[in-house]
Amino acid sequence: MLRVYRSGDESAFVNAWNLAMPSDGIRETTVMNRILTDANFDPEGMILAEESGQIVGGLLAIVRRTPMSGTDIEPDNGWITSFFVRPDYRRRGIGTAIFKAADGFFRSRAKKTIYFASYAPNYFVPGIDRAQYPHGAALLEAQGFNQLYQCVAMDKNLVGFEVPQDVLAVEAARREEGYVIENLTLRYVFPVLAFNEREFDPDWTRAIRDALKSGVPMSNVLIARLGDEVHGFCMYGGYDGVGERFGPFGVSESLRGTGLGKVLLYRCLEQMRRDGLHGAWFLWTGEKEPAGHLYFRAGFSITRRFDVMVKKLGEYKGD
Repeated sequence: MLRVYRSGDESAFVNAWNLAMPSDGIRETTVMNRILTDANFDPEGMILAEESGQIVGGLLAIVRRTPMSGTDIEPDNGWITSFFVRPDYRRRGIGTAIFKAADGFFRSRAKKTIYFASYAPNYFVPGIDRAQYPHGAALLEAQGFNQLYQCVAMDKNLVGFEVPQDVLAVEAARREEGYVIENLTLRYVFPVLAFNEREFDPDWTRAIRDALKSGVPMSNVLIARLGDEVHGFCMYGGYDGVGERFGPFGVSESLRGTGLGKVLLYRCLEQMRRDGLHGAWFLWTGEKEPAGHLYFRAGFSITRRFDVMVKKLGEYKGD
């Protein structure tokens, strides 16, 4: 039987999720922080499969009711941020059924393009990890989803980390030009937010704003500035209070290739180590993009690959 979310489902939902995806297990606080308190959460988009009074599968479908920034609610788009079927209930058509119900949810809201799983701000993973969940990838493809692009998660061991001499030399050269690399102070909170609005995805601005509002110390944000103009930043500990989670991080497009980003990255990693953190990790970058090359040179290694998937509703081929 399929139904939608009802108050009181939370514990059973978490238990079923964790049985289906133990490598990406969640807690009840995750349900509160990333699902129930999301301004775009709609109980009709939380589709549950129930057998003998137990939740055995689920899918979370999202459409925007509030924009990430400005007035853009992305009227044609919808997102599936998670789906699962308990291992002991697979191969019974449950996965196909919950995807078909999700299509109905999206069609009733006039959505045309559906993504898995690149929804900001409350995504769980960027896309499907084929190595970890081959059955999940096969189910997505059977429902008409195709790969949009691939991204990677990366980790770095910080034990014994030191800033290398070549990075110190680049830093000295940038300082000679007037650039200052320092921890964020109250004076530069608005400039760093405005910098992100100009240069990057609005989700980064939201991430910094939410981190600071939730009590993440300003010292967890490093900035690069020339005079009073911010030209780069990096942050750690800004997501869900996880100190070792690095990012977001970026510099002005006009200054990429100058080494300013490299200096910010290494100084941030140095500070993380001084804070007693043993590692740094993040979920999402392009393996072959400039940022990916920078992370490789800094000693990061790929820990997971994710395929961001997309489909047009008109291409649905399910039964």
